[in-house]
Amino acid sequence: MPVVRSGRRLPKGGALTLVLVILALAADVVLAARYVRYQDETARLREGMTDAQRERADAVVAAERHRMRITFELIRRQARGDRELHLSVNVDSNHMVLERDGVALREVDVRIGRERFATATGDSSISVATLGQRTERRVLSGDYSWSGPAEVFRDRGIPAPDDRRVRGALGAHAIELTDGTVIYAIPESGPLADTAYVMPGSVQASAADLKALSANIRRGMSVYFYK
Repeated sequence: MPVVRSGRRLPKGGALTLVLVILALAADVVLAARYVRYQDETARLREGMTDAQRERADAVVAAERHRMRITFELIRRQARGDRELHLSVNVDSNHMVLERDGVALREVDVRIGRERFATATGDSSISVATLGQRTERRVLSGDYSWSGPAEVFRDRGIPAPDDRRVRGALGAHAIELTDGTVIYAIPESGPLADTAYVMPGSVQASAADLKALSANIRRGMSVYFYK
């Protein structure tokens, strides 16, 4: 039965949009309720602690936060102090820099895919948000036939074919790292040809930026990920 509002029938697209908005609001309510329960549980647990226990717990939390800040800063300093040509990716600000010895040679706006996805063989996973140093494996051209994970096809609402190799699916230029992470541009065709979609476990840049970067990328180049 069509959705009716104020005596008028909404178009099918409008009805679908209304349903999606309602679902999103419901999800927000659920998350808010969970957050409140978490805060209440935390408060209850703290009430059951002695002053000494609360002080120790606060000290542990503060120490962990301090340790993480130090880790992030060390990665940033390692990248800035690298005298060889390298790439640095800030996963929080969606920013990538080609630099050498602290000098930025090209700055690029990027989009970061969601955290994890199963690889094509399904035997491991890639976390683009994992911080630290990685290594460039190879630069891929538009002639490269990429075998996309089945999850990518499912995300795009496309039946995954038996042979998932698609020529030029990563665009005219792409960079593959040793852990399987790829830095790619939106291609003209294939499952990744969607401006609204970023492949999980990947970094997406513009075609012009990747074309300029690919001329400077060398096998074994360091790529730093930090916040």
